[in-house]
Amino acid sequence: MEERLQKLLSAAGVCSRRAAEEYIAAGRVTVNGRPAQIGDKADPDRDEVTVDGQPLVQKLEQLVWLMLHKPRGYVTTLSDERGRKTAAELVADCGCRVWPVGRLDLNSEGLLLFTNDGEGTNRILHPSHKVEKEYQVTVTGELERALPILTGPLELDGDVLAPAQVKVLHQGESGSVLSVVIHQGKNRQVRRMCAQAGLEVKRLVRVREGTLRLDGLASGKWRFLTRSEIEGLVR
Repeated sequence: MEERLQKLLSAAGVCSRRAAEEYIAAGRVTVNGRPAQIGDKADPDRDEVTVDGQPLVQKLEQLVWLMLHKPRGYVTTLSDERGRKTAAELVADCGCRVWPVGRLDLNSEGLLLFTNDGEGTNRILHPSHKVEKEYQVTVTGELERALPILTGPLELDGDVLAPAQVKVLHQGESGSVLSVVIHQGKNRQVRRMCAQAGLEVKRLVRVREGTLRLDGLASGKWRFLTRSEIEGLVR
């Protein structure tokens, strides 16, 4: 089926749709050997599309989505200039090049998505889609004082945050476990929210993203998403 070139390049993970227009305008994209123009369409099953002379091979059935249970001590990046362990190393045997969708910081754990679907990545990360992320957070501090702050209006980086959903899952002398649900993606958002509320985070695990749950996936292990899981995530 014919699609606009911008969509094809984005879906193949080459670049965003906006950047694809710049590629086309710069003469870096060809269709069947001819320089492409803004607004051109192509059928990847029938037409030969190249970017910088390299063929664009991306069909729907070739799109890969997987879920990793990221352990602590791994950075969410494809490579690290400081030589730290990367989450990408844990999914290197998946059979193709994939990248992380969003991130978890070095000391955070849990559900981390990887894909080679550029358009799907953009849909999940764009704020307008409000994909929920649920975390189980082990904290110490004055919980009664902190809860109204966590669920009230908070500000990070000059922006007012959307209200978080917070539930107390366990409360004890050595600490408490909270369920925190957000849909924004500020850097280290949950940790910084807890800090504003006077809580110290001892452990942070992402257990859900959208309709996907970590469930019993062991730490350091990954699995492919099913077709229905992918459709529920990026619909």
